Amino acid sequence: MKVLVLSHMYPSTFNEVEGIFVHEQVKALIEKDVEVRVVSPKPWSPFPINRLKGKWKEYSQIPVYCEWEGVDVFYPRYLAFPRAWLFANSGKRMYRWIVRVVRSIYEEFPFDIIHAHVALPDGYAGTLLARELKLPLIVTIHGQDLLSTINRDDSCRRALAFAFERASRVILVSNKLKYLAEDFFGCPEKLTMIPNGVNLKKVSKSRYKVMEKDGENILLSASSLIPSKAIAYNILAVSRIYNKYPLLRYLVIGDGPMETKLKAMADSLGLNDCVKFLGRQPHDRVMQYMANCDIFALPSWDEAFGVVYVEAMAHGKPVIGCQGEGIEEFVEHGKTGMLVKPRDVDSLVEALDFLLGHPAEAKAMGERGRKLVLENYTWEKNAEKTIAVYEEVLRNESQ
Repeated sequence: MKVLVLSHMYPSTFNEVEGIFVHEQVKALIEKDVEVRVVSPKPWSPFPINRLKGKWKEYSQIPVYCEWEGVDVFYPRYLAFPRAWLFANSGKRMYRWIVRVVRSIYEEFPFDIIHAHVALPDGYAGTLLARELKLPLIVTIHGQDLLSTINRDDSCRRALAFAFERASRVILVSNKLKYLAEDFFGCPEKLTMIPNGVNLKKVSKSRYKVMEKDGENILLSASSLIPSKAIAYNILAVSRIYNKYPLLRYLVIGDGPMETKLKAMADSLGLNDCVKFLGRQPHDRVMQYMANCDIFALPSWDEAFGVVYVEAMAHGKPVIGCQGEGIEEFVEHGKTGMLVKPRDVDSLVEALDFLLGHPAEAKAMGERGRKLVLENYTWEKNAEKTIAVYEEVLRNESQ
């Protein structure tokens, strides 16, 4: 079986961890003897924009093709506007800019199916490609489409509907998203829930120390530094229990628009010796920090699934997340992790205080979470279920 994966979220020289979950799935599919080519469209960055500092310069430096950990990845450019301006039309623009590259790939690699990640822009572009090549299309929804894009305006909602209605099958990474898709678009017969997973090889390789703890309690977060990830609430909670637990250290992995504000907050609360911002880190390094922390806390709202939680749980760490989010499918409060109220510092302080004050129970909680993840949430299991969807769709297409 030959598959073309279409995803603007994919590791590159610009960002080695962007879309790492797509890359992990691709590697798992290849291990199951599925042949894969990846097309990862990146924003066009012409002169003089490519002379500017920051992301636009880095976009221009992404190669048009590379082999990323054994995967053939093409990086065609497409016209994308800052701040997601005219986002409803982004799928059309993506199609027009990448269609020649996809045709060329198809001539050399006649793929059987197109698998797009996110409905807009990739799924919309994939719909047009599938129609032209007379191939089935699978779309995986990771969260943004149904938690954010659909609320932008009516034109975005119509663009999402276009992709949903024309896809042969839509995969959702959590039941939360599946229920939202049914409410928004109906068509329950084409919806399938397949959760993301963890790479067990990376878990086994991340056991050596990356820090000297000296009896410290290490609290860890790894995410984009945006408001919904709730890093600010973690900092506030730490400030309230720091006197009780003076050996507490909070490590924050990631970057983003909130970074300056979060650093200023930690400084104003007198937490410079406690809170450390580590910036963006390679995925293997993130896994090493997970292996060496004591608690993983990310009380994020609008969380569709959250691969970082299952990665932390695979390392036997108790995790803290938000009630009412996709993580409730694998985090049972008090058993495999702690669930707190969204945007509630008191609830977060209570969870942290319990885990820090009851280390034996925190360890047992982490071990129960690890067992759950290893039995149910691996990329191998994800690949097996995804291949079953491919095979069913191809059988239906041939009838």
